[in-house]
Amino acid sequence: MTEDNSIVRLRQPNEIDDPLTALLRSGARQLLEQAIEAEVAAFLAAGKDLKLADGRDRLVRHGHGPERVIQTGIGPVEVQRVKVRDRDPGPAAERIRFSSALLPRWARRTTSLDALLPILYLRGVSAGDFQEALSVLLGKDAPNLSPAVISRLKESWAEDYARWQRRDLSARRYVYVWADGVYLQARMEPTAECMLVMIGATPEGKKELIGFQVGVRESAQSWRELLIDLKARGLTIAPELAVADGALGFWKALDEVFPGTRHQRCWFHKSSNVLNKVAKSLQPAVKQDLREIWMAPDLKAAERALDTFEKKYGAKYSGAVECLTKDRDALLAFYSFPAEHWDHVRTTNPIESVFATVRHRTIRTKGALSQDTAKLMVFKLISAASRTWRRLQGENQLPKIIQGVKFRDGIEVSVPTSQSAA
Repeated sequence: MTEDNSIVRLRQPNEIDDPLTALLRSGARQLLEQAIEAEVAAFLAAGKDLKLADGRDRLVRHGHGPERVIQTGIGPVEVQRVKVRDRDPGPAAERIRFSSALLPRWARRTTSLDALLPILYLRGVSAGDFQEALSVLLGKDAPNLSPAVISRLKESWAEDYARWQRRDLSARRYVYVWADGVYLQARMEPTAECMLVMIGATPEGKKELIGFQVGVRESAQSWRELLIDLKARGLTIAPELAVADGALGFWKALDEVFPGTRHQRCWFHKSSNVLNKVAKSLQPAVKQDLREIWMAPDLKAAERALDTFEKKYGAKYSGAVECLTKDRDALLAFYSFPAEHWDHVRTTNPIESVFATVRHRTIRTKGALSQDTAKLMVFKLISAASRTWRRLQGENQLPKIIQGVKFRDGIEVSVPTSQSAA
């Protein structure tokens, strides 16, 4: 009879036994190791001609670093970093070092998880609850994702934001831009922060974050500083159309910096302003009448619907009618652009939809964000969200706008000027 002193590990009550996830992690580890080995082989091959005085190779493999755990979307994966030694005894500053692009020297998490943390925070998960929220996905205690990570990551987020603010825009062009000022009430601050946001549509139909900075309310000076900064970094070609609410500060600054850009007032904001000037019992009917205007199939139909609105409500609700008709031309500017783009340019929804989550977070926590944290968190949220922003429909029409093609009621009515001359 033989004694078996081996220890049998028992599954804990709160532990999830998932063979599929374990298999995926094992496969991920093997693939990562193979990829790093390929990186090292390519690095050594590139330095094969480097020799010491005695003819030996200068760069050689030097074992592995200690095993470490990398947090990924499928949980923790254990890896080891391959080490390369430079045998040249020269100054340390001149020695050749190997750095893996897949596994940076101090990496402890994938970049996707770094993007996940601000999203969790802004969606209502407190920093102290991160480990509990992520334990099912990433394993017990979710190492490398403790509450203290947020404070450390803020430094890298600040560096990302500063680098993004300095980026070169000389190769960029935007056909449409959306602008809005979003207010967030930070804790222990007497006034709400105004975050000035600009999103642009490229000639390929992709939406990008152009400008983002904290301003003094929505003043013309704050918008002017943002627009001048964009222009100074290379954005010299004026957008064809700007979409924003009725904040006079933006429009004044836009006419000074990009005087050739047309104005399109946001129907979402305008409808809200008009509804606030009529009785609550009447608001559903007024809302439907407003919809008849901005959903009209052509400009003449929209103007008829607007005239009908003025006659119907002018006597009793003159303030609501004046609020609507004073921006008549700017509200109907979208009819001079392709019909495929109307859903995109009638409102500032590209900005509103992103900040709905941010507002929910600040209301839920009663403004439990400092001004600096709020700015960085929102910047990271927008950066993460921008990867899934819906592209413009009919992107093939955007080059035509740039070439000078005219549109009436959403339909092309002329060829580019250069082609006409030919």
